[in-house]
Amino acid sequence: MDANTAAAFAVYLVGAASPGPSNLAIMGVAMEQGRGKGLALAAGVVLGSVCWGVLAALGAAELMRGSLALAWAMKLFGGAYLLLLAWRALGQVRAREAVAADGLLPMTHGQAFRRGILMHLGNPKAILVWLSLVSLASPAAGGTVHGAWVVAGCAGIAVCVFSAYALLFSTVAARRAYLRLRRWLHGALALAFGYAGLRMLLGKA
Repeated sequence: MDANTAAAFAVYLVGAASPGPSNLAIMGVAMEQGRGKGLALAAGVVLGSVCWGVLAALGAAELMRGSLALAWAMKLFGGAYLLLLAWRALGQVRAREAVAADGLLPMTHGQAFRRGILMHLGNPKAILVWLSLVSLASPAAGGTVHGAWVVAGCAGIAVCVFSAYALLFSTVAARRAYLRLRRWLHGALALAFGYAGLRMLLGKA
């Protein structure tokens, strides 16, 4: 592994492990609904992220940069979806107990998986992050094959990081902590989703 590829993997690891909307969502679902659904959400997050990575490796970022209409459509969809999640998380803060109306409660494994996918596919800026990683790791003549290896390596990191969140926060101790801190957790989720959604909607396409 060359130094550039190692640097790209290190950057991705730090970004994936840092607290953000996806990690907070995995934590919340794992604590509320158990390990299986936390892992399902994590799997969806990984798949959604890797989809953008594959597109970046294939050069699709240039297409989005050249299509203002496509960029705005993805921007509006992603921002609106994040704000919807923020509103539903806020509903759980107001509720005295966990209620089915909340956006993160309760879900089937399939619903958790689909939510994870949408959380990343709804963020078109993710492809630009991936493009930066692929560019950082790839030599001038690296080509698509090298980019694919970079995406595969980052995908492995994503599986480890997001699965670790689901496994760690599905423990009995974590679930007990959730019962005490439920409103604070959902408040943090509402703030994270709301900030990300507003930033996406108000930022440049």
